[in-house]
Amino acid sequence: MKISIGARENAFPNPVFVVCTYDAQGKPNAATLAWAGVGSSGPAALVFALRPARYTYENLLQRKAFTVNLPSAQYVAETDYFGIVSGRDADKFAVTGLTPVRSEVVDAPFIAEFPYSAECVLTHTLDLGVHTLFVGEVKDVKVSERLLVNNKLSLDDEKILTYDFAARAYRVPGDIVAPAFYCGLRLKN
Repeated sequence: MKISIGARENAFPNPVFVVCTYDAQGKPNAATLAWAGVGSSGPAALVFALRPARYTYENLLQRKAFTVNLPSAQYVAETDYFGIVSGRDADKFAVTGLTPVRSEVVDAPFIAEFPYSAECVLTHTLDLGVHTLFVGEVKDVKVSERLLVNNKLSLDDEKILTYDFAARAYRVPGDIVAPAFYCGLRLKN
C-alpha cells in the first residue's frame, strides 16, 4: 500500500543546475536551481523553473541567454552560496573565487571550474504560477577533458551534485544499477 506524503516538500532528487547570466551592466551572475532537467532531445533543450523575484529572472529576460553548469561535490559550498545570496547584493564570483568565462557561443558566462557547461539561448517561457518555466536550446556543451572516455561523456568518476528535496541536502549519484533501454528487454515478449 502507498501512502500520500504530499507533492511539494517530498519531491524526488533533481540535478543541481547553476545557471549563469550577465546582468544589464555585464556583471556575471550565478544562481543555483533544482527545479530543472532535460526538456527535449531534438533540438536539445534544458528547462528550469524560477521565481520572478530572483535576480537571474530579469537577467534571462534581458539577455535571452544562459549557461547551465553542473557542479561536482568539491564545490558544494560555492554551489549552495550561489543559491542563498542574491546577485543584487554580492559579486558571487568574487566571493567564491570561481572563474566566469565568457562564452563564444551565447551571451552568458560559464564556470571554468565546473566539469560540465551547456550554453543555451532562451527559446520559451511559460508562467506556471509562483514559478516561470524557462526553456533554452543548447547551442554548445563544454566538458572537462577528464569526463571523456574514448571520446564519450562519462560521469562514472565525477560526483555531480543532485538536490534531495525531502532531506534538504545535496547528494551524488551512486553505482550504476543496470543499463537503460536494455535490462527491461528480458520482460518483452
